[in-house]
Amino acid sequence: MKKRVMAVYDVDPFFAERFAEAANQKEKMPFTVMAFTSMERLRRFAQENPIELLLVDVGAADEAREIGAGQVVLLSDGEMVQSPEEGPSVYKYQSADHIIREVMACYGASPLSPQGKISSASARILGVYSPVNRCLKTSFALTMGQILGKEERVLYLNFEDCSGMRRIMDQQGPGDFSDVLYYYTQQGGLNWARLKSLVYSWDDLDYILPVRYPEDLCQISGEEMAELLLKIGGEGMYQVIIVDAGQFGRKVLPILEICQGIYMPVKQDWISAAKVEEFEEYVQVSGHGELLERIQKVRLPYHSSFGGRQNYLDQLLWGELGDFVRQLLKGRPAGGPAGTRH
Repeated sequence: MKKRVMAVYDVDPFFAERFAEAANQKEKMPFTVMAFTSMERLRRFAQENPIELLLVDVGAADEAREIGAGQVVLLSDGEMVQSPEEGPSVYKYQSADHIIREVMACYGASPLSPQGKISSASARILGVYSPVNRCLKTSFALTMGQILGKEERVLYLNFEDCSGMRRIMDQQGPGDFSDVLYYYTQQGGLNWARLKSLVYSWDDLDYILPVRYPEDLCQISGEEMAELLLKIGGEGMYQVIIVDAGQFGRKVLPILEICQGIYMPVKQDWISAAKVEEFEEYVQVSGHGELLERIQKVRLPYHSSFGGRQNYLDQLLWGELGDFVRQLLKGRPAGGPAGTRH
């Protein structure tokens, strides 16, 4: 599908060109980004090519409105422009990733034009859930996401009460899954532009930071969460969504129902086994017994060699757990009886 055009005009040729180069390197970028340092060239281009989104130096705001772009976002080099008449603005002296997120937030606040809607086959949803604690569930989900992300567009979502993701990813930026819930339940809908404004990346894996407060997850039912995931999957941005269901409690079953694959990390001690048995009994009596046939239990390789936070994610991918996940995804045995169907 042909991408829409995001044009960038700035009097500083290095800024416009560097930003366009960085943005175009992102495979999941829904725009082709073109840099302009001449307003006349920009006008000539716009006469023959529709511009969906125009980023322009605040000093050229009046000229930019004559271009006829779908939306104009101003690039500010100092104080942010707050006047509604001036339109939305972003601070330009920050990383390209931050600029893209802020621009997508501005773009997502406006209704999408008909040609702006992305249509694609729905993403397949993979669930990772276990009633057992400290079973490497999140490490497994992150590793699987990174490996699948080498060949597909993958989004990771974490529904744990206290996930630690901000510290794991060393990311304290604004925007998290609470905003997704707000857009979905209070603002009349969620579109790909709003979603893109909340996405961060760890190499080949995209993720949205989990909710800051567990109470936010209590405000939505399991059925509503399942509908939201299907909505995200239908936006066409991703081919795979990995749902780290955490301790979503007994509301987790509607989420697992929409998953094409379900992985359950387990442990061998009898207390862990008792928790799994209790969960399976609940699944049966609640009328979801068919789920048990789709759950793949995995006993993950434990390790003692991992270092501190700086190297942990890389060691996940290239250590024993990474090897295990690669074999699992290929459908081959991974080091003995670790991967078993229910």
